[in-house]
Amino acid sequence: MDKYTQLHKLKDDMEKDDLLPLKKGASKLVFGSGNTKASILCIGEGPGRTEDATGLPFVGQAGKLLDKLLLLAGLERKKVFITNIVHHRPPENRDPLPGEISAYGKYLDKIIEIINPRVVITLGRYSMAKFLPDVFISGVHGKKFDIKWKGKNIIVIPMYHPAASLRNGKVLEAEKADFVQLGEILSKMKTA
Repeated sequence: MDKYTQLHKLKDDMEKDDLLPLKKGASKLVFGSGNTKASILCIGEGPGRTEDATGLPFVGQAGKLLDKLLLLAGLERKKVFITNIVHHRPPENRDPLPGEISAYGKYLDKIIEIINPRVVITLGRYSMAKFLPDVFISGVHGKKFDIKWKGKNIIVIPMYHPAASLRNGKVLEAEKADFVQLGEILSKMKTA
């Protein structure tokens, strides 16, 4: 079964799962989108209002900024796969709770397994904590971490969430520099 088919089957399974804690208050499941053959996976926090309405990740203001940031790294959105830690919108756009992150975790793990990325770009502290639980984003943003995840070697690069950059000019400047640096990291990987 190819990746596209596996992801669609997983999405169907998620849509049928009535135990997902945020499902009742949400309009749509925001599973993920992008290139199913991508070697780069971006993981955000959770859907916002626009994402909840469309069923697609990062399509609101933060998504428009993410598109521009990816270009700074020499990436087009259509070359990556994008998903979130939780796949339904938390009420009032609040942060996801530990139990919610855990409930969606088995599905996110399966998405990661299917995509099998070489690089994971975490967008915000919640997705970063999945791979780097004991650090602060302010100290590690834009840095490259070689980690072993479920027996595989992957590169994790934590980034600020684009929504934080929209609220804070200093964070935006740091994030722009981080994405330029991401482009340098990726080009070194291609030549290695």
